Amino acid sequence: MKKSFAARSEYQKSYIPLSWLPSFPAIIPHRIRRKLRSRIRSRQSPSSSFSSLNRSFSPADTIRSLREHRWSFYDGQYLLLTILGIFSLCIISSYGPIFKTTIATLLLISLILPITRQFFLPFLPVATWLTFFYACGDWRPPIWVRVLPSLENIFYGANISNILSAHKNTFLDIMAWLPYGIIHFGAPVVWSLIMFVFASPGTVPVFARSFGYMNIIGVLIQLSFPCSPPWYENMYGLAPADYSIKGSPAGLARIDELFGIALYTPTFTGSPMVFGAFPSLHAGSAVMEALFMSHVFPRLRPFFVVYVLWLWWATMYLSHHYAVDLVGGSLLAGVIFYVAKAKFLPRNQPGKKTRWEYDYKEAGEDPTEQGYALADFGDGPHDGDDWTIGSSSSISSGSISPIDDSHSHWEEETPALHSSSEFKR
Repeated sequence: MKKSFAARSEYQKSYIPLSWLPSFPAIIPHRIRRKLRSRIRSRQSPSSSFSSLNRSFSPADTIRSLREHRWSFYDGQYLLLTILGIFSLCIISSYGPIFKTTIATLLLISLILPITRQFFLPFLPVATWLTFFYACGDWRPPIWVRVLPSLENIFYGANISNILSAHKNTFLDIMAWLPYGIIHFGAPVVWSLIMFVFASPGTVPVFARSFGYMNIIGVLIQLSFPCSPPWYENMYGLAPADYSIKGSPAGLARIDELFGIALYTPTFTGSPMVFGAFPSLHAGSAVMEALFMSHVFPRLRPFFVVYVLWLWWATMYLSHHYAVDLVGGSLLAGVIFYVAKAKFLPRNQPGKKTRWEYDYKEAGEDPTEQGYALADFGDGPHDGDDWTIGSSSSISSGSISPIDDSHSHWEEETPALHSSSEFKR
């Protein structure tokens, strides 16, 4: 018995010299490890299987994805979006029931078909925000007229909007109109197309959700805390405001006069959100877009900073926002971006220039980076340096390998994959 026990002990001790293996990757630089891991995985599975789009029209594929989906509390977002969307459609009075039913039916069909679901599922927060925005005209809380001008004087010592708009000319009008009245509305689509091609697969859905939730939160703040913009102070002073007052295009009225069109005047006078100065969602959208594009193209960060400053100036020159509104919208965008970056946003991989070169995804904050720990809620750093290929450890590290078939297509389009894998630890 003693001999057998000793032999067994020696057999177990024979594994001790191999204990240095887990610490061995620390000797190799992080970027080299990621390149090596990418090459090994690409040999086992073609990258096209990970970055390609779903072309199926069969609702059975959607049902199968739902059955295989690993549900988590992150999926509760779709219940909240459904409730808010149905509520908003019900209270909108400008459209009839036939139009509302048609819109809801088309959206439901787009979520059932796999080929359209991969686009419309991440678009749900944006669609909910648009519906909610046009339904908010029936909410009538008290309007705050003196708060923003007072904060402007406290923080900056003067009304910066009035200072910037004191000197007007045609050139400045056009320079302010371009970012505020043109680029602002088309930029999200253009940035999304660029990120779809050049960023890691999964970046655009995270951008769409972040953009949508930022605007939903912004509209909720504007509804709960309605404040008058600078054009109101210029027209009516600090007199109490009521909801019988129509919106104003302010400086954009000069653009209508310049080009002889009636575009911005009827749009702003008929806006359902007349007193939505704080926070500025123009500023929030610009900051959100700049943060995501800087994440994809770090070398172009100065260009996106200039774009944000350009739009900030335009909003104040056109008398649509105070400086404090811009700060509020920018902070809201920054918080949402860093939460998304820490938990869901795919990381860029060295040497990968387009989505078709990616064969796996690393989601969340890079464990080697020490900055931007704003959204770390105590889950601890992700072990993104494991050398296991196609195993469960590749998922628990925030990395999704194309050769792991344990996750469904539905999970690739929702944040639930990352979150559910963390709970399984």
